[in-house]
Amino acid sequence: MKKILSIALAAAMSLSLVACGGGEKAPAGGSASSTPPTGGASSSGASSSTPVSSGEPITVGVINNDPNESGYRTANDAAMRATFTEENGYKATFYNNNDAAQQIATAQQMIQDEVDFLLLSPASTTGWDTVLQDAQAAGTQVILFDRMLEADESMYAAAVVSDMPAEGKTAVDWLAAQGLDEYNIIHIQGHMGSDAQLGRTGALDEKVAAEASWNYVTQQTADWDESTARTITQSVIDSGKPFNVIYAENNGMARGAVAALDAAGITHGKGGDVIVMGFDSDKWAFEAVLEGSWNYMGLCNPLQADTVDGIIKDLMAGKAPAQKIIYTPEQGFDCDTLTQADVDTYGT
Repeated sequence: MKKILSIALAAAMSLSLVACGGGEKAPAGGSASSTPPTGGASSSGASSSTPVSSGEPITVGVINNDPNESGYRTANDAAMRATFTEENGYKATFYNNNDAAQQIATAQQMIQDEVDFLLLSPASTTGWDTVLQDAQAAGTQVILFDRMLEADESMYAAAVVSDMPAEGKTAVDWLAAQGLDEYNIIHIQGHMGSDAQLGRTGALDEKVAAEASWNYVTQQTADWDESTARTITQSVIDSGKPFNVIYAENNGMARGAVAALDAAGITHGKGGDVIVMGFDSDKWAFEAVLEGSWNYMGLCNPLQADTVDGIIKDLMAGKAPAQKIIYTPEQGFDCDTLTQADVDTYGT
């Protein structure tokens, strides 16, 4: 398979790669995308059932984060496992861990095992230089999914990811449009140093630094954990400090914060005393926004496996990806505009 892959990649090098800043992004204002997240569109239109011409399986190592991290991660992991199967022409090894050092060690082992492709959702954006260099030297093609890392584009074949800074900006722009006299924010962060945390934090940090009426009551990481988010929120309630916004960087943490509000009898959501914001694609969170219990949810599309599969099949056929970075279609939804059709289309 390595020999076949080398021939295919040599052919691919004759084609020019479009190293774009992004694919088709959802508008910053959050208008509905024309492409629902039903698995993602292949960059070439290649079908998941495209046969491997050599008759040999394509070997892939898939490194993902812990599926117990969130509903988003569960859906993302399930889609990858459903796609990279023997029936679809693959011999796949899966590894899930939120620890970047463990991910890196496993990636090195997969490269030594001579996988054809290393599919990577990095727990941290940094620390991957040696892995990428070793993969390139070994002829292992790296495809990023879900999350970016800090590396030159020449070090990976493609990336199928969420535009995390755009997610953060869309959410903060929506919050600013609510026109509060003062923003006193409980900011509950995700896993520090991850692409999702950096993007969703960055936009809010910029706004707080620029506007005198925007303040952090607290800014702490709950590391994607619901119970920790509840504890953080309860601590603020117990302190007596006033707050009117909860900006949680995933839905599970938003749910934990809401549990603390409910226990204290504090109203939230549409017409309530506290604006509640979350991120990801959980159907139950969409329903919370629809019923007005929450105010906003930033969609983060977990269904990227079909797009990655199409890229691999293209590369095996000697066809370079049309785009180096493909952003999955995403947008923001709020309690005033969300419809049941949106819930049914985008919820996972």
